[in-house]
Amino acid sequence: MALERLIGGDGDGGPRYFQVESEPSTSATAANHTMSSFFSFNEVESARIFEELPVATIVHVSRPDAGDISPMLLSYVIELQYKEFKWQLHKKAAQVLYLHFALKKRAFIEEINEKQEQVKEWLQNLGIGDHVHVLPEDDDGEDESVPFQPDESAKSRDIPSSAALPVIRPALGRQHSISDRAKVAMQGYLNHFLGNLDIVNSKEVCRFLEVSKLSFSPEYGPKLKEDYVMVKHLPKIPRDEDHGKCCSCHLFSWCNDNWQKVWAVLKPGFLALLADPFDSKLLDIIVFDVLPGSDGNGEGRVLLAEEVKERNPLRHAFKVTCGNRSIRLRTRTNSKSKDWVVAINDAGLRPPEGWCHPHRFGSFAPPRGLTDDGSQAQWFVDGQAAFEAIALAIENSKSEIFICGWWICPELYLRRPFQEHASARLDALLEAKAREGVQICILLYKEVALALKINSVYSKRKLLSIHENVRVLRFPDHFSTGVYLWSHHEKIVIVDHQICFIGGLDLCFGRYDTCEHQVGDHAPTIWPGKDYYNPRESEPNSWEETMKDELDRTKYPRMPWHDVHCALWGPPCRDVARHFVQRWNHAKRNKAANEQGIPLLMPQQHMVIPHYMGRSNGEVEDNNHSENHMKRQDSFSSRMSSQDLPLLLPQEADGDTPMKGFVDDFDMLDGSLYPATISSDKKFGDTREHGTLNVTSDETGQVGPCVSCRCQVLRSVSQWSAGTSQTEESIHIAYCSLIERAEHFIYIENQFFISGLSGDEIIRNRVLEALYRRILRAYNDKKCFRVIIVLPLLPGFQGGVDDSGAASVRTIMHWQYRTICRGQNSILHNLYDVIGPKADDYISFYGLRAHGQLVEGGPAVSSQVYVHSKIMIIDDCIVLVGSANINDRSLLGSRDSEIGVLIEDKEIVASRMGGKPWKAGKFALGLRLSMWSEHLGLRGGEVSQIYDPVADATYKDIWMATAKTNTMIYQDVFACIPNDLIHSRASLRQNVAKWKEKLGHTTIDLGVAPLKLEEYQNGDVTNTDPMERLQSVKGHLVSFPLDFMSQEDLRPVFNESEYYAAQVFH
Repeated sequence: MALERLIGGDGDGGPRYFQVESEPSTSATAANHTMSSFFSFNEVESARIFEELPVATIVHVSRPDAGDISPMLLSYVIELQYKEFKWQLHKKAAQVLYLHFALKKRAFIEEINEKQEQVKEWLQNLGIGDHVHVLPEDDDGEDESVPFQPDESAKSRDIPSSAALPVIRPALGRQHSISDRAKVAMQGYLNHFLGNLDIVNSKEVCRFLEVSKLSFSPEYGPKLKEDYVMVKHLPKIPRDEDHGKCCSCHLFSWCNDNWQKVWAVLKPGFLALLADPFDSKLLDIIVFDVLPGSDGNGEGRVLLAEEVKERNPLRHAFKVTCGNRSIRLRTRTNSKSKDWVVAINDAGLRPPEGWCHPHRFGSFAPPRGLTDDGSQAQWFVDGQAAFEAIALAIENSKSEIFICGWWICPELYLRRPFQEHASARLDALLEAKAREGVQICILLYKEVALALKINSVYSKRKLLSIHENVRVLRFPDHFSTGVYLWSHHEKIVIVDHQICFIGGLDLCFGRYDTCEHQVGDHAPTIWPGKDYYNPRESEPNSWEETMKDELDRTKYPRMPWHDVHCALWGPPCRDVARHFVQRWNHAKRNKAANEQGIPLLMPQQHMVIPHYMGRSNGEVEDNNHSENHMKRQDSFSSRMSSQDLPLLLPQEADGDTPMKGFVDDFDMLDGSLYPATISSDKKFGDTREHGTLNVTSDETGQVGPCVSCRCQVLRSVSQWSAGTSQTEESIHIAYCSLIERAEHFIYIENQFFISGLSGDEIIRNRVLEALYRRILRAYNDKKCFRVIIVLPLLPGFQGGVDDSGAASVRTIMHWQYRTICRGQNSILHNLYDVIGPKADDYISFYGLRAHGQLVEGGPAVSSQVYVHSKIMIIDDCIVLVGSANINDRSLLGSRDSEIGVLIEDKEIVASRMGGKPWKAGKFALGLRLSMWSEHLGLRGGEVSQIYDPVADATYKDIWMATAKTNTMIYQDVFACIPNDLIHSRASLRQNVAKWKEKLGHTTIDLGVAPLKLEEYQNGDVTNTDPMERLQSVKGHLVSFPLDFMSQEDLRPVFNESEYYAAQVFH
């Protein structure tokens, strides 16, 4: 067995440690084992905590009784500083004396051990005794014996007893001078051992100073309390001294009743348990989270830590409770327990810096960017832009990558054409980084296989085969948790805790797309194999042969995919990472508690800053008024500058594609992209003169600028999904609050729109109620107010609307039409009762559609552009983007887990609203202009026409007119489904049968046009090429078919499985 020993000294007078291997068969080995295990004092230099000497100052001396002049009863408050960290210790003179004795004992044992080892080697050189192989310190060094000669290293680590005498010597003189003398004496003693780096890094001194390997990592926050505690809930911790225990201790644990000594580290965001101060491997961690406001018994707020009464009065314990976890810890004295309880509650509950304190909208995370804290954001429209940015971030990763997804395909190409970017496949990117030592943690949603075909088992197996540095967890375990209906729906990529990506895009097949939204890819170059994806036509039964086509590319179009994603830097990124850490640790404890290869994770810290600033809960700061920022000095300073944050700029695709937009100037450093300092006068429309807006062609792109902003991370989680103590629905609360406070305009894109009005006992989220109230207020105030909502034309599930196996499609359609326009619970029904036809001036609904040819010379085909984005823009100033749909599943918190971010612009852009000048946000305005340019087919200078989203010239003459024209053209060419001319299942069957007979082949939603269109002009029949007719289509915007299937009850019937799981669909 290896034995570490100290021989000689280094250039600084400190010891050097060599590793000695001895034969296990000799009696000398056993003796050396005993000596090494009993005297565990030889730490290697790599285990050092202090890299430089700390500074200590005695700030206060007190004694329990003014009449007691005994120096041993004095108490000292010692303030220490190491680099940017400051902390205070409360020590008694007796503790200092114990430290002195421990250091003397250490020096004595080191000297004995040093001589013993040198004698052994001297005897071996003479050919006497067992051979011991000495490992050289340098790789290219020679095996040299160490001569037997006195060494001064142990002496250099010794502290003379004379240094401690003033501390314990009886003080003579007036009583008021005792404290002064003791203060001087203690300061002198501290200077002795704090002046030697080797002594400072000894276990005895590190314990006295209450420091560990985690103490001085700025990413975990300032130094708080640390000390040894006893715990019982952990598995057996292997220790070097275990072999010295009696057999009965191993068999029955009589000696400690299964309690084990661990080192506890308190940080602002968590309580971590380590085996000892020099070990950075986590044994356990409690990540602080929002606690309930009441314990349920009316006895006040729940505490993070509280004392526990033991049956044995000589034992002292406390417990820490957060989320669904509660652990009990013991200390040696009652005062230590009290100190721990106070420190933990102070760290976790003190507003506004405590993670257990609820923030705006009830979120676990506070608003960021109220000061210049490095909060930045950047938007991406559609998959090409987002995937390029994610690939670039992964390629630049240095330490860790966290990925969380509803569906992850390891064979996904993040760059296209895929033949030219083999190294940009997701598994290839991750393998390259894993080989460099980057640690990769991937959290997959474990689906119910009977309901979904995403095959997470295959994804996990494929990802685990990449490299040992890739760890994968699937959650939840349906049987043990009892969770069958709900999913983990977040889409998260976090790189090095510096940049994260959230939004609507999973790293899976079917999501890559451009602003053109092509429907075909014959002789595949963009979408290989099953990435040519149309779930309306067919869902693959197996994903293992990923490069094999599922659809006939000459007959069926792919379903284009529209989405929005977002990148975050700075504190918001660390907030998202904290959410991932909570979910990962929760999944590990439930699925892989005893797997050593699956680590627990620690969240990185950014101190919460005061954020209420006199505003009520839920209030959003107005971008059009002056800003008052509060500044604060932490006990540590961040080492990360803005130059450490990469600005991601996806490469521009070939051809005339709007990929350039909204990117600030940047500096090229070492081949990487970094954000340049954003000039305060760098605004949209830099070429505008005298109030006119001349927008350059670059402003129609799919990549936004990296801008400083105010951000708040929001989420939907509960006990089952993240182990939290209460349900968080901050996304839902934010939606309702933002809608109520909107002044002029709300723009929503979402995959679903299922919500309820007040009094609805089935649908519980109240986004619809907020919209209804806000529109009525605008109507009563006689003010112009617009709500525009863009949705998928049909649910993205397999099967025709009339198919017997498509009850899921019909069920979702039922709930959406119930929300929009059908029945007493719909918004349009209620608005028409109050406003009448003018309701269309306030709210309208739209979808997206694309067309093209599958093969050259083939028929024209069409497919809906599947709207998968989850975004809301308020007044061109505020953006809410994330993974949450507008339905109960995503918004209630107790169902699907979701993540999102609220972005409030700090950089203002001159714009217009309702015909008047308006201070829009750079992020929000740019994102809307990009999406609208794509939807309306605008290019270059045409973008200036849509700056004012409220004016009739934009809303009616451009937006509504374009949607109406496009809808009519698609109806004339394809008679595609859905449309407002089909009101029943009978008419749907008749229409489908007619077109199938006429064409011979069509898609499930009638997406194939005849080779020639028959048109009647002046009594004559003329044949027109459908592609000529489709040239009049601008962009992809079409009207949402509000009358489609209006005469049918689309709810599932009792013989359909969907009937028994209604909650799944809303």
